[in-house]
Amino acid sequence: MRTLALVLLKVCFLTWSTAMYFDLGEQEERCIIEEIPDDTLVTGYFLLEHWDENKPTNTPHLGMTVTIRDPDHEILLLKRYGKFGKFTFTSHAPGQHYLCMQTNSTKFSVFAAERLRVHLDVQMGEHSEDPSAIKAKDTVKTMEYSVQHLIDQMHYISRQQDYQREREETFREISEQTNWSVLWWAFIQTAILLSVGVWQMKRLKDFLIEKKLV
Repeated sequence: MRTLALVLLKVCFLTWSTAMYFDLGEQEERCIIEEIPDDTLVTGYFLLEHWDENKPTNTPHLGMTVTIRDPDHEILLLKRYGKFGKFTFTSHAPGQHYLCMQTNSTKFSVFAAERLRVHLDVQMGEHSEDPSAIKAKDTVKTMEYSVQHLIDQMHYISRQQDYQREREETFREISEQTNWSVLWWAFIQTAILLSVGVWQMKRLKDFLIEKKLV
């Protein structure tokens, strides 16, 4: 049964177009940065396997520790899983969130030197249908859930748009401040050059008068 679950999970990862994979050593940690708006449900699926496909898949000593930090580096989630699993969290502030994954092993650290492959898929917002609603024979309840699902998606899109507008406003303010700083610096440089030029002309005139050349 466990082998069948692993095979099904691999098939899911192959069909997800947004999935990624990367290599990771045993007991090594790697973080991924995601821009997430506030009040957004984030769901992640992962699968941990040997980089060398010839090695046996039955590796009960392998596992994964998932740590989620918000833009202020506060921990939103810290949990240990097996070699595959699902994690969810809700963001409370917009900005860069840090999704850190560290492999854990029951081997001694001196032998924990294998390279591993991590398949990861991160989805934002409501992405999955409720199985009970799908299997329900009552068409009205199914339609109600579908409408609620669409409303949740609209709210998620609206939050994404608000977050992007906030980022654009922040970028525009920074650009305006930078432009003003550059303009003032140009004025200061011009004033310095004019002052140096006037001072040099005065010194040259005093020198010529002193030498009785004029």
